[in-house]
Amino acid sequence: MFEDLIRRFSEISNETAGEHFTPREVIRLIVDLLTDPDADALSGSGIIRTVYDPAAGTGGMLALTEEAIKRFNGRTRVELYGQELNGESFGICQSDMLVTGHDPANIAFGNTLIDDAHAGKTFHYMLSNPPYGVDWKKYQDPIKKEHAAKGFDGRFGAGLPRVSDGQLLFLMHMISKMRDDDLGSRIGIVMNGSPLFTGGAGSGESEIRRWMLENDWVEAIVALPTDLFYNTGIQTYVWLLTNRKARDRRGKVQLIDASSARFWKPMRKSLGSKRREIPDGARAEIVRIYHERVDDGEVAKIFPTTAFGYREIRVERPLRLAFQATPERLAILANDRALARLSETERQTLLTTLAERLPTELVRNRDEFERLLTKALSNSWLKVGAPVKKAIVAALSDRDDEADICRDAKGQPEPDPYLRDHELAPLSEDWRAYVAREVTPFVPDAWVDESYRDERDGEVGRVGYEINFNRYFFKYVPPRPLGVIDQELKQLEVEIARLLSEVVA
Repeated sequence: MFEDLIRRFSEISNETAGEHFTPREVIRLIVDLLTDPDADALSGSGIIRTVYDPAAGTGGMLALTEEAIKRFNGRTRVELYGQELNGESFGICQSDMLVTGHDPANIAFGNTLIDDAHAGKTFHYMLSNPPYGVDWKKYQDPIKKEHAAKGFDGRFGAGLPRVSDGQLLFLMHMISKMRDDDLGSRIGIVMNGSPLFTGGAGSGESEIRRWMLENDWVEAIVALPTDLFYNTGIQTYVWLLTNRKARDRRGKVQLIDASSARFWKPMRKSLGSKRREIPDGARAEIVRIYHERVDDGEVAKIFPTTAFGYREIRVERPLRLAFQATPERLAILANDRALARLSETERQTLLTTLAERLPTELVRNRDEFERLLTKALSNSWLKVGAPVKKAIVAALSDRDDEADICRDAKGQPEPDPYLRDHELAPLSEDWRAYVAREVTPFVPDAWVDESYRDERDGEVGRVGYEINFNRYFFKYVPPRPLGVIDQELKQLEVEIARLLSEVVA
């Protein structure tokens, strides 16, 4: 009833239910994954645990986390904290805290990203379902200021994601509240696919992923089924992070693909975009796969953290130009801005001189063409400056694979910016070996621009990180035989002909 009321009143106020409410079975899954490794630590007396949600909504995540902890040990003291931007949701959450005997002052009202109401506090468990794809443009100034002024001493030192999506800001905020003691902290956050792979090497998103993986905080990522949430049917993922990994998980990340029909069932009646739910049995199976460190290659795989990293290597190829003073190319030169400073007489004289004294056949060596150009201009009364000469060379040239390589004053090959490419060499492999295997056999004249380096480690190539579930869990389905497809097309043609005949009749 509560879920349906939230959805209905959100629709009436022209808001989205997902901004207020996360489906209970999703919360239970996150809570079970968070608390499962701590069964032993929660036993005994005098146990105190703090739980925090920076986008608390109506408080469902906090309430269910307390419920799960109490199942382990009813004597555990659980303190709940949160912050919420929406006034109505904040009111419901604070009322719930009051009714259940918690301190309502621990639930703060306001924007977590720009006004941290729990600054300086750390927590045992943190979980959240931040808004997906919501921009932070309206309050970007204080966030950028904190990033620039405080760096890693603040919350956003690793980097800033693009302004159109603030999910990773919430995750960095939660990481900043990890406890630095023997117990450490555990984080569970559900986000869409964007934080997994958006942004190339050196981007804010990639640097944030790099920071998390190189610090070995990411423990597991679970891909959920689609159509689980009230306001969107997109694929979502649960990230599990901790700064106290078990010994056998260190340096590794477990990926669990729980998106198949094995882990969901259709709802009897849809609620907005929510058409599926995760039954209790499927939730228990996901937790078992996580708990037992399953690595079966089907629904779960375990990788070293370096498996998600790469070096973006800049590959250059030499510039090869052929020159020809054809009427078409001279027409292009006539419209070049460099000739605008010449008088009409000078411009016409230049074009006539070039047409008469430069060859119309191809010249496949730039040095030779420049000698011919110098000779042609020396026999004219015109005094041509460097910008005009550059325009002439550009207008009368074209790329030609059979032309000689253009070289600079030191005799080194000049790179062709149009042929420039970037290769992603695995971080676990030496980039030289990668280039020798994947590049040189196919383009022998290519070379690596070794000035293109990573800002942090100073090595060749920019380091990037991405986690692409489709790459790791893709299952090839062979296309149907052509005979079967052809037969279906013939049947469709017969059916169309029958329908047309009925219309004509």
